[in-house]
Amino acid sequence: MTASAVQAIAASVANADAVVPVGTRTQWETGNPSGEGLQISAPAGITRYEPDDLTISVGAGTSCAVLDATLAAHGQECALDPRDRAATVGGVIACGVSGIRRLRHGPLRDHVLEVRFVTADGRVVKGGGPTVKNVTGYDLPRLLVGSFGTLGVLVQLTLRCRPRPAHARWFRAPEPTDRFRAAATLWDGRHTWILLEGDESDIETQSSGLYPSEAPQLPDGEHRGRISVAPGELPALGRDLDALPGARWCAELGVGTVHVAGDDAAALGRARAAAHDHDGWLLREAGAAEMDGFGRPLPNAELMRRVKDAFDPARKLAPGRLPL
Repeated sequence: MTASAVQAIAASVANADAVVPVGTRTQWETGNPSGEGLQISAPAGITRYEPDDLTISVGAGTSCAVLDATLAAHGQECALDPRDRAATVGGVIACGVSGIRRLRHGPLRDHVLEVRFVTADGRVVKGGGPTVKNVTGYDLPRLLVGSFGTLGVLVQLTLRCRPRPAHARWFRAPEPTDRFRAAATLWDGRHTWILLEGDESDIETQSSGLYPSEAPQLPDGEHRGRISVAPGELPALGRDLDALPGARWCAELGVGTVHVAGDDAAALGRARAAAHDHDGWLLREAGAAEMDGFGRPLPNAELMRRVKDAFDPARKLAPGRLPL
């Protein structure tokens, strides 16, 4: 990624009345799609990779597939785990939707060490640092995670890497279990799947009492959403979702995330109502265009408005993306 490319983006942002950051649109419908404006795509490519330091810097337009292939060649990974590997790194970070291995590897914000982004007035700003133990200055990297492009246009990120497990295998458990507190565990009310990672001998020991399984498929369909509730609410919420016609779901045990798909928009609306009954909320990911992307008011909306006023008082970045 060249400095001239970044400066060209900065100049375009500064001169535009409205700016819409765009990746490969794999998560375009998540939340509220942005309104009209100048569409800006970030540069792609590996900028710097230090395998010994477990850090990699990439253009925000780099696909997750390219990132993963680069790291795999050195026996490493960065557990962004997007639903679609064609998603760009910047898009995944901007949407802030963690993958199914969150319980083991942490949320997306834990993987971001440094960001470079273009502000609404065309400045190029760096936040964080390319070291694992960096604690200098304001934590802008975490602020940008889940900001949906409303605070700045991401152009480069430095990510934390980790050794890639030698083996990874899915198993089925006879019943829901919290025995594996650091493993991805999916549950659909009938079946429980557990992903074990590590050395083959360790997996063999840990999998005692489990049954080998194919990788489970998250519910799919034209109308999709993601529910967030307290983990303890999952059994009761699962029973309510089972009673909804046309709804399919799968929960991440220990996290409180429930992936939902509906045969029609009404099914997704009923799933949102069920989430609200359990003091949770549903983020619309696809379809059901008549539904607001976030549902109930965001609990930190007032703080988000104050941050937005500081970064983009003219409201020119990703207009309409967040309910501010």
